[in-house]
Amino acid sequence: MKWRLFIRARAETDLREAKNWYENQRAGLGAEFVANIDATIRRLIRDPLRYPVYYRGFRRVLARRFPYKLFYRVDDDRIIVFRILHVRRDHPRLL
Repeated sequence: MKWRLFIRARAETDLREAKNWYENQRAGLGAEFVANIDATIRRLIRDPLRYPVYYRGFRRVLARRFPYKLFYRVDDDRIIVFRILHVRRDHPRLL
């Protein structure tokens, strides 16, 4: 199946905020973070049903290098990413 990816505005904000935080820690680290999230999204697109339902119908996939998780839903041929959150954040407000 050919999956279509949609990234919600809140997830884009999450990504930008995390990128800025990492960039403030060390020059270039923000770009490394974004590249890692891109790799996570590519992995997600290959097989979105691989990851089980985690919370109220949302699935999650963990990034490999950075402690972040992407919350998403699968709807027909669409993958909708709602949030990109640090793993220590509990009970995410997904919408």
